[in-house]
Amino acid sequence: MRATQNIGRGIWLMVAVTIIFAIQDGISRHLSGAYNVYMVVTIRYWFFALFTLAVAARSAGGLRAALSTQQPLLQTIRALLLVFEIVIVIQAFVRLGLIETHAVFAAYPLLVAALSGPVLGETVGWRRWTAIGIGFAGILIILQPGYGVFRPEAVIPLLGAFLFALYSLLTRFAARKDAASVSFYWTGLIGALAMTPLGLIFWQPMIATDWLWMGALCLTAVTAHFLLIQAYEIAEASAIQPFAYLQLVWVSGIGIWAFGDILRPNVALGAAVVVCAGLFTLWRARARAETP
Repeated sequence: MRATQNIGRGIWLMVAVTIIFAIQDGISRHLSGAYNVYMVVTIRYWFFALFTLAVAARSAGGLRAALSTQQPLLQTIRALLLVFEIVIVIQAFVRLGLIETHAVFAAYPLLVAALSGPVLGETVGWRRWTAIGIGFAGILIILQPGYGVFRPEAVIPLLGAFLFALYSLLTRFAARKDAASVSFYWTGLIGALAMTPLGLIFWQPMIATDWLWMGALCLTAVTAHFLLIQAYEIAEASAIQPFAYLQLVWVSGIGIWAFGDILRPNVALGAAVVVCAGLFTLWRARARAETP
């Protein structure tokens, strides 16, 4: 009964995370439509780094113990991958809108499954390969490469999904030697160090009301990541990860309501195919893990 209650709470936490992330994406699109993306991401990482430093300093052993790792190069690479992914996806928000960006980005679990063999040495069976193929057929439905004028920027969120999948796999790889908290601290600090030069080069004056939006962006980012960590601590990832797809629903509503995005039929159909394929790969991964 206790395990069931934990899973139930984990599901509700994941639902809350998807809502907060959707709001965060809407704020990111608003700010990046008015200001340089590099500056927006830099300020976000400054807040993230200050938060991680404050948490690390209060942990057992202090800051040095919290940042101690046997694999600094790996931690640096995975943190940089997340930086690039965030910049790319926010660019896609501005160029394509929230709906189409997230419809394509929903393919990242399929990419995780496809890359888990070469990166982690895991075996990917024919069922999951079939699901991966079907999922990418859904991507083609969204992109419509054979109809009209194909926009090169439509590939941007797919690149972001690839980078996030690689980041996720390297995070799992790092977890073999480092605690999750260590990876969390390195993510914030390396991200801030990497973005600061670009943020200062492309700095722009920001009006007072947008500083309020920037504060909301920073708070939603930290809150969502904190709740996500809490969710994974009390429930199995395979049990709650499927609910992460709800973010596509919330962000579509925000895109239509706040930015006038249009949900085209091919995007809705393609996104449904991608999500179903992704859910199947998650189910197969859980089934394999439960097989003795």
